[in-house]
Amino acid sequence: MPMPHFIFKEILSVTMILFAIIDILGAIPVIIQLRPRAGHIQSEKATIAVLVLMIAFLFLGDELLAVIGLDISSFAIAGSIVIFIIALEMILGVDFFKEEAPDSVSIVPLAFPLIAGAGTMTTLLSLKSQYQTQNIVVGIIINTIFVYMVLKNVQWLEKLLGKTGLHILRKAFGVILLAIAIKLFRSNSGL
Repeated sequence: MPMPHFIFKEILSVTMILFAIIDILGAIPVIIQLRPRAGHIQSEKATIAVLVLMIAFLFLGDELLAVIGLDISSFAIAGSIVIFIIALEMILGVDFFKEEAPDSVSIVPLAFPLIAGAGTMTTLLSLKSQYQTQNIVVGIIINTIFVYMVLKNVQWLEKLLGKTGLHILRKAFGVILLAIAIKLFRSNSGL
C-alpha cells in the first residue's frame, strides 16, 4: 500500500478555505454572548466536538445524510435557520435559545452549527472532489487548533475589546451573520 502524500500546497489551500468558512474570528462576538449562559465555554469539549464532527462528516457525510433521507440542501437550510436565530439574538438583544443544561452551549449552538455548521460540512464534501483526503484532514486539524486557541482566550479577547467594543462588534457581526444565514438559505432553497 503506497504511503499517502502530504502536499503542502493542498494543505495550505484546504486550511485557508476552511478558515474562511469556519470564520472563528467573526464568531468571537457570538461566543462572548453565549459564555454568560454557560458560566464559561468548555474549550476542550467544544474543540473535540468540532474535530469529530468535521472528520466524521468528511468520511461519512454523504452516507449519513442518505441514511436519514436528507440531502445537503436540507441540511444547509436547517443550519441557516439556527444561524439566523443566533443573528437575531445578537441584533435585537433577546434570547431565543433557552438552555436547560447551561454547559450545553459548548456543543449546541457553539460547535454545531456555529463553528462546524452546514457551510463547513458542505464545503468538506466539495473539497473531497478536489483534494486528497489526508491533506483535508491536516487542514481540519490546523483549523481546530486555531478554534481551540480562540475559545481558550475568549475572556482575554472580551477584556481587550471592552463593553462598548463588544456591543458594537455584536451588532455588526449580527448583521453579517444574518446575511450569511440568508445567503445559505437562498442558495439551498432555490429562492
